[in-house]
Amino acid sequence: MENEINVLALVKGEERFMFLFDDNNRDETLRTLARFAANPELDFTWYDAAMLSRKIRDAVPDPEPALSPSRIDASLRGRR
Repeated sequence: MENEINVLALVKGEERFMFLFDDNNRDETLRTLARFAANPELDFTWYDAAMLSRKIRDAVPDPEPALSPSRIDASLRGRR
């Protein structure tokens, strides 16, 4: 089965930001949004990053949320 490619675009004035991502590079795309927001040379704010991050998370949910039972169990086993 092929992964779907998601396209997310933001147009701000003369700048255009386009992100293409699939299930496999979701987290890297989220990190890219943060790098763009931290770059003072871009007209890309932390608000922009937050809004686009929400859209990415809605399009491709995290397969193992931070508080999933399997992660909690693994964390507890590591403490013994």
